[in-house]
Amino acid sequence: MISRYCYPEMAGLFELPSRYQHWMEVELAVCDALAELDHIPADAAKRIRAAAPEQVGEKFVDRVAEIEAETQHDLIAFLKTLTEPMGDDAKYVHLGVTSYDIEDTGQALVLGKACDLILDDVAKLETALVELARQHKSTLMMGRTHGVHAEPITFATKLAVWIEELRRSRTRLEAARKTVLAGKISGAVGTYANIDPKVEDLVCEKLGLEASVASTQILQRDRHAEYLCALAVLAASLEKFATEIRNLQRTELLEVEESFAKGQRGSSAMPHKRNPITCERISGLARVVRANAIVGLENVLTWHERDLANSAPERVVLADSSILVDYMLRKFTVVVQNLGVYADNMKRNMGATFGVIHSQQVMLKLIDKGMLREDAYKIVQSHAMKAWTERTPFRALLEADPQVSDNLSAAELDACFDPTYHTRHVSRIYERAGI
Repeated sequence: MISRYCYPEMAGLFELPSRYQHWMEVELAVCDALAELDHIPADAAKRIRAAAPEQVGEKFVDRVAEIEAETQHDLIAFLKTLTEPMGDDAKYVHLGVTSYDIEDTGQALVLGKACDLILDDVAKLETALVELARQHKSTLMMGRTHGVHAEPITFATKLAVWIEELRRSRTRLEAARKTVLAGKISGAVGTYANIDPKVEDLVCEKLGLEASVASTQILQRDRHAEYLCALAVLAASLEKFATEIRNLQRTELLEVEESFAKGQRGSSAMPHKRNPITCERISGLARVVRANAIVGLENVLTWHERDLANSAPERVVLADSSILVDYMLRKFTVVVQNLGVYADNMKRNMGATFGVIHSQQVMLKLIDKGMLREDAYKIVQSHAMKAWTERTPFRALLEADPQVSDNLSAAELDACFDPTYHTRHVSRIYERAGI
């Protein structure tokens, strides 16, 4: 049920009143342009605008549905409803244009507004991530590769990666917004046979759109595919961030945790449960947004100058992906703003592998003392493997080995086991990421 994941500002853009409102804006702009070019009487254009509803409401929508039940054509039903109060002036409405001059141009207005809402969501999430990162510039935690302890990082460096990834999505969305903000008023097969090309220029200028350089009966669907792909990449990034939180919230780690509200319950059977339900939901919904991008790519293909294969699916995927990404961004922003960060657990987990995470520093120090890299690697690896399998402190094994103790002093080993060594350059990352 997509309605479960709706915020009204975004959902409203894709509901019938909004759809008809934007179609009406295009139809009226066409009449104004025709009048400006002396193709229809100026007074008629003024009367048409005056007779049109200021805001499409329930009564208008119901009347369209009544007529569409007979005509089986939504744009014709819309036109009949719009022009019913216009008398003889109705003959000037939709003059020389085709359905998708109106529908595609109106849809461009909707998608532009949807982009604006999503870009605003992205900005709010970025602000939340930057604020959290600034709080944890010195919070050490375990860096993991292949799910296994690697070397220490800070929590802020992890967040810096997310912030930059989110900014790249913002750039993609801004480009997609420009791509979808295109209009066409070029007639049945895009040749302007029955409409002055200057009408298209005037309409698009009035509506804040770019006139398509060349079109068929429709705007080409690579535009919409780009939008859906930009949303899919953003959703994939959100899933990545959410999955990281889910992993770090595992009981064995518990380094971060979704907030758990008073009165909230995690399980009908187990009263102790505190589950990362929002992050799990985001991970699941990302699959839908990615799948919708595939539909957008399939819709790029059209037969000759027009067929209807794209029409039905895009009425689903454009709305659903916009609504879902808006929802996911808002929900994840709340997760970030209320995230529990457990620095003590991060510190505890860093010690869970008996110090072997400092193996590279020991190896490099032995090489610095003149040992061959292969020899240094074998020595350090043998002690690291023993420390791990026998649950023995790595440093004690090193100190007991003359090949190590004869080359490295206690102070030098101290330096090798200093976790802040790994973060001595992170300020450069913070500076570049603006945190």
